[in-house]
Amino acid sequence: MSLKSLSLALSALALTCNPVWADETAAGAEETAEPEVRQELPLDALKRFADVFNQIRQGYVKEIPQSELMDYAIRGMMSNLDPHSAYLNKEAFTDLQDSTAGEFGGIGIEVGKENGFITIISPIDDTPAAKAGLESGDVILSIDGESMENKSLSEAIELMRGEAGTPITLEIGRSGESQPFDVELERAKIPVRSTRERLLAPGIGYLRISQFQRKTDDDVAKSLATLAEDGPLQGLVLDLRNNPGGVLQASVGVVDHFLDGGLVVYTEGRIEDAAAEYNATLGDKLHGAPIVVLVNRGSASASEIVAGALQDQKRAIIMGTQSFGKGSVQTVLPLSEDIAVKLTTALYFTPSGRSIQASGITPDIIVERAKITTVESGRRISEADLKGHLENVQDSQDTDLEASDNFDAEISLKLLEDDNQLFEAFTLLRGLSILEQRKQSAKSAEAEAEAEAEAEAEAEAEAEAEAEDNDSPM
Repeated sequence: MSLKSLSLALSALALTCNPVWADETAAGAEETAEPEVRQELPLDALKRFADVFNQIRQGYVKEIPQSELMDYAIRGMMSNLDPHSAYLNKEAFTDLQDSTAGEFGGIGIEVGKENGFITIISPIDDTPAAKAGLESGDVILSIDGESMENKSLSEAIELMRGEAGTPITLEIGRSGESQPFDVELERAKIPVRSTRERLLAPGIGYLRISQFQRKTDDDVAKSLATLAEDGPLQGLVLDLRNNPGGVLQASVGVVDHFLDGGLVVYTEGRIEDAAAEYNATLGDKLHGAPIVVLVNRGSASASEIVAGALQDQKRAIIMGTQSFGKGSVQTVLPLSEDIAVKLTTALYFTPSGRSIQASGITPDIIVERAKITTVESGRRISEADLKGHLENVQDSQDTDLEASDNFDAEISLKLLEDDNQLFEAFTLLRGLSILEQRKQSAKSAEAEAEAEAEAEAEAEAEAEAEAEDNDSPM
């Protein structure tokens, strides 16, 4: 392509369409008459681009195909918009489709760009990255010896994705470490399981969501059914820590399980189709049982939608540390069967109108992740150890209650040592459960007392009526 032909092509583009609106209109957006939007590209800017393009084509030390140069130009334009907009070539587009469907080949991390550096938002559970100890906030300095300086996000992702079984080495910079260090991994075919569940104690459930995929809504429904097999849940820990987000509609579906109607999230953007409201339907699957949502710096995007909605709707207590703060919505706009543009088209807002962008969700209860061990305080003397102490005249406690207490003690000790944040969430739910049980017990006792009093009153009334009948003259 000659300089003249390139200039003519770009000039024609400027005269025949409005670049800001072209792809949005193709994706179904309606144009609006906004003069400030419908500006034609200045011819001097087109000529400047053509001049640079031609200089690179003719004088660069290596010959680069013109189509590849155009891809570079598009990527550069996208990378300067925001950290989440990107040009998706065939490989990147396929990888994105695979990841939202629940499987892809790679090492299992969600990455973003912060201050010009490729930064790990969070490792995905049960993947090579998580097993190797990569952490949220780690900076990827190089991949297989290739520096990530001035690399776009999509370029870094391309280098990390690959066939299962192939090796990869990341040079990592980590806060608190004086020197960068290498992490050697082996790529794997990563089936990302959306949910994981278990009972922490009878009636207290734990539900982990690692990523929001198209099937996450159904996965959560199955997990809740599994947790409630032995009886209704009295409380639930919803763990969204290190969950990088995913499909917006999936997060709305998850919230819908816990709300009895009401607004979940709304979005605002420049085009009409970017403005939308998402509401929950009637029917809370937990029937009002308390929820504690765990979040941290690795909780982003769809995770923040869930936490923000449950917090604003007074449905859950948010616990942990400040979340990541990604409050933007990306729309994938296919340009052909093989390539697409992932473009930030809107900002989302919680039901109360909060924007999470660059601020995140502030937990109701701040709990930093820490390594905690119990302190052995030695044997303590109690009343029962004193010579001549009076015996307790009451019956011994119910054996089932003692077994339950022992079970909770064992669970609590293990959680305290393994995961102090989860321990705090469990302790809070256990306390709320005990309080609710006592309230219900008190109500039952009160109802029984009222019933007994009514029965006695009825019996007295019947006795009085019978006595009056006996005293009546014949």
